Amino acid sequence: MTNLEGLDLQHIFHPNTNLAVLRQSEPLVLTRGQGIHVWDNHGKRYIEGMAGLWCTTLGYGDEELARTAAEQIRKLTFAHLFAGKSHEPGILLAEKLVSLAPFDASRVFYGNSGSDGNDTQIKLVWYYHNALGKPKKKKIVARQKGYHGTTLATAGLTGLPPFHANFDVPLDFIRHTDCPHYYRFAEAGETEDQYSTRLAENLEKLIVAEDPETIGAFIAEPLMGVGGVLLPPEGYFRKIQAVLEKYEILLIDDEVICGFGRTGNPWGAQTFGMRPTSITAAKGLSSAYLPISAVIVPEFLYEPLVEPSGEAGLFGHGFTYSGHPVAAAVALRTLEIYEERKLYEHVREVTPQFQTRLAALGEHPLVGEARGIGLVGAVELVSNKETRASFEARHGVGAKCMNFCQDHGLIVRAIGDAVAVCPPYIVTDEEIDEIFDLFRRGLDETLDWARKEGLV
Repeated sequence: MTNLEGLDLQHIFHPNTNLAVLRQSEPLVLTRGQGIHVWDNHGKRYIEGMAGLWCTTLGYGDEELARTAAEQIRKLTFAHLFAGKSHEPGILLAEKLVSLAPFDASRVFYGNSGSDGNDTQIKLVWYYHNALGKPKKKKIVARQKGYHGTTLATAGLTGLPPFHANFDVPLDFIRHTDCPHYYRFAEAGETEDQYSTRLAENLEKLIVAEDPETIGAFIAEPLMGVGGVLLPPEGYFRKIQAVLEKYEILLIDDEVICGFGRTGNPWGAQTFGMRPTSITAAKGLSSAYLPISAVIVPEFLYEPLVEPSGEAGLFGHGFTYSGHPVAAAVALRTLEIYEERKLYEHVREVTPQFQTRLAALGEHPLVGEARGIGLVGAVELVSNKETRASFEARHGVGAKCMNFCQDHGLIVRAIGDAVAVCPPYIVTDEEIDEIFDLFRRGLDETLDWARKEGLV
């Protein structure tokens, strides 16, 4: 039998991985999936409690999406959108996305991932302001602990140090403002509303110090996924948006994780009261069955680009696979399935069970905060619940918990010492109970290990 683990260690350059740790261990090699379950190459079954990377919303092996992909491959395997070419799946998907957008949208620009979608957003902000005769409005404000991708530009928007280390990012047009995590960063006695006020005031101070005429846009996730499933405090977006509107700064809504139902609404913006200028969508757009992303914009942002593109000879941005017809057909069918199978409603129906079981983990001796909304959540592991003291990063407590859960057949994700769970939308109440039963077993084993190591 082929030693897949050995071949992997010899030949695969893993993304977003601790390469030093991987060298001393081995990868988990998956071979098939069905529903919310996946199997490894040794036949062991797991609950995919992270929906892959927050993305396999319809679970694994959906026959309708497989049929759609096969039919489109036979009908039109490939077509591009360069130089005025087009195709039916791309057109119909764009129409659908515009109709779903939570603002007055008109156009869709396609890519292949959330990273390149947010990279496109940066370029659109620059092109737009150049077209309006405001060439100084180039800076993008992001947030500490936000995640917006790993391209040369978007890795800098991402406010997480491991994505900067040794890559010489952020580039010099990026600025960061406060991470809105009330549990970790609020001052003693400060209410959520007061905390939000302080963050908005800090943002305004940053904008004024930088000069508002140099700030092009502010980018934010409705909730911060890779930062640790951090929900905005009360009043946050209302107060932040008042500052942005005061200085005529665009708001880019990164819906890569939240989009298409994760929080119980089609968009995270609807859940948290955001009023975006534009949206980046990916992941759940195709239930991750094929790579595709979409940047959704209003006509007022598109129209100023037309004349300058004529003067330059073309609008010089795009990808070979922008709006790939097979990916577009699968994405369109995915959006139809959400509605036909009433999955937005289903997420809202199972949310109480999911959030009740998540909240109960907050009583565990290792858990400082259990937080979540819809079908996404995380527990933050601490060495002392009273003082909220974190473990030293070198101990890798979150990773230890993730591995204990995996041993029991549950895949979760360690984000430092926050451990996230984010199952497919098709999960049932019974499966939710199984997820959290296994999660608690993983936490209990982590506690036993931490005591033996003298960490608690």
